[in-house]
Formats: sequence, C-alpha cells, structure tokens
Amino acid sequence: MLNKLDDYPVHQTPEPLAHPATSDRNAYDRTWYNGYATDGSYYFGIGMAVYPHRGVLDCAFSVVRPDGLQHCFFASRRAPRERTEMQVGPMRIEVLEPMKRARVTLDDNDSGLACELMFSARTAAIQEGRQTLWQGARRVMDATRFAQFGAWSGTVRTPGGDIAVHEAQCRATKDRSWGVRGVGEPEVGGAPQAPGSFFFLWAPLFWEDHVSHAIFFDGPRGEALVREALTAPLYAEEDAVPDVEDGHVERMADVKHRVRYRAGTRLAQRVALDLIPLAGEPRNIVLEPMLRFQMKGLGYAHPKWRQGAWQGELATGHETFDPNDLNLLAPENLHVQQVVRARDGSGEGIGVVEQAVIGPHAPSGFTAFLDGASG
Repeated sequence: MLNKLDDYPVHQTPEPLAHPATSDRNAYDRTWYNGYATDGSYYFGIGMAVYPHRGVLDCAFSVVRPDGLQHCFFASRRAPRERTEMQVGPMRIEVLEPMKRARVTLDDNDSGLACELMFSARTAAIQEGRQTLWQGARRVMDATRFAQFGAWSGTVRTPGGDIAVHEAQCRATKDRSWGVRGVGEPEVGGAPQAPGSFFFLWAPLFWEDHVSHAIFFDGPRGEALVREALTAPLYAEEDAVPDVEDGHVERMADVKHRVRYRAGTRLAQRVALDLIPLAGEPRNIVLEPMLRFQMKGLGYAHPKWRQGAWQGELATGHETFDPNDLNLLAPENLHVQQVVRARDGSGEGIGVVEQAVIGPHAPSGFTAFLDGASG
C-alpha cells in the first residue's frame, strides 16, 4: 500500500512507508501541541494521531481559562490510506514547512470551539532519548520523540468568547512522537495482569535566551526508568531557526525532581528540578503552577474518547467541565498539564509541567493505587 511519501528516498525498511516496522496493534504516530499565555490567562491543547494497525485517525482540541470551564472537541475516523492526510471532520493540521511552520484549523462545529492558528518555531527540533518501558517481558512503550519550542498566532473561538493569540504573548510546545504505546480499548484474553505503577513528569520551560527540558519516568521505588534533561538555544525569529537540529543542545549528566502535592490529591502544588551538568554546579529550578489543564480534554484516559479507540467511520463529539469541580483521584483526572512560573535564582521563565502518577511511588509517599498526598 503506497502513499505520497513513498516518492521520497526516506525508506527505512523494504516495506512501503504505510507499513509500520512493527506489527504491534498499538503502533502510533502522533502530533501534539500546546499553547499558553505568558500571564497564564489561557491554555489550549491540540492532538492528532494515526494508529495504523487499529485503522484509526483521531484528534482533539481543548481550551481552558483561569476559574473557567474547559471546553473540548473530539473527532475520530477510519484512518485514510494516505498518511499525509491529516484531517478528521472539521479539524486539520497542515505542515507548511517541516520543523518550522504549521497551521491548525478547526472549522465551526457543534462544540462552539473553532480556531485558525499558526505555529512558528523558535528552537531547532530537539530529539529526546528513546523511551522504552517494560511490563514483564513485553515492551509496553517504545517511542522516539522530539520537542520543539515556538510561538502561536491566530484566533481561538470558545463558547465563552474569542481569544486573540499573538506571537509575543503565546508560547508553544510541539511534541512529535511515534512507536508503540498503550492506546485504544484495553486488550483482553490471557492471564490477568496486575496494574502497574506509573510516574511521569515532563517539563519544557522557556527562559530569556534558551529553553530547558526535563523528562522522567519512575518505577514504584522511584528508580529511574527514563531520565533526561537538556538546554538549547532560543531564537528570536523563525528565520533564524536551523532547518533540523542545530548541534547546540547541552544534555545534562543527571536530573532530579522533588514534588510537593496538594493535600488529598496527586496534583503537584510545587515542583523543584535539579539539572546536573557534566561539569559545574547543579541548576536548581522551582516551578509554581498558575493554570491547570486536564489532559482528558485531549483523549488521555478519557472514558469515551480514549486515544486510538474505534468510534466509527467518522464521529465527532464535545464536552465541557469545570476543572475545579472534579475528583482529582479519579483515573481519568490524574493526567494534567499546568502552566508554571519558573525561577532558578538568577532569572524567571515560564513553561508547563505535565504529570501522571498512578499506583505506588515511594518518593511521593503513595502506597496504594490511588491514594492522595497526606496533609
């Protein structure tokens, strides 16, 4: 089965590009973005992914403001044969210049959400280390991803009013990933498996002339399964950004986290990061949350619009909820991003912290599958 990409000399296996190298049913290829105001006055998230062996292409768009409602749009379809086709119903993503510029459009629909947004890169693409997680003898996650920092311009329309998005005030993080991870309907059959623990923390931050990034996957004792941190140049204009990688990423020797949780929950109230370089003193960063976004608004652990789940030939849906009126220990509410103010003793930055903590995690004091932090 051929598609347009097969006309380029980019093949990695003897198969056409539409044929993943793995037959794992959970193979995926995902484009994800966030956008948020530097004053914390709004946040929006964007996601679109194809699951070749599940035959699904789905997407979501969601917006939240402080002390307001989170509005969500979802759509899903049978995956097209053409892998360059990135449209599901009224939503589409157009790559105008790879790793530089992209357009995201959500046409008018029943949700009351719509957007016309332009992403403009401000860093080169930054490849993260390969992320592989195991459950017994099976790889349950095996992914490559790259991050890219940038800016947004355009308009977001919500049931509560329009948001004018300007490059000078709206930060952007792009996350491209592909490989295998658990998505869609749970697998059935075989011997029962005990639920596993999962600690994830992801912190891309903007500073005056550079960015920093930290990624953690921990085991139940706090052991490092994946741990990485880096800094990279931040360019003032898109035209200055190199076409691919710029060779100026500084990767840390180690990185550590310390999380203080809101009592009775697994939601971070304060996060401290120690970036430990190959030479020199550690850099201590403190992150203070400003605005919370529930990741179920993009399908993560959503009871109905779970990523990769078959919804039919073409389906759209929407919902609105109050983030401040949720049971934060319910499984679908554990995965969040928070816009954070960052301080390191010599300067101030802004960014997001994404977290999901499920099951026991000794450094956090969690001993059960869904217990909350003690007061």
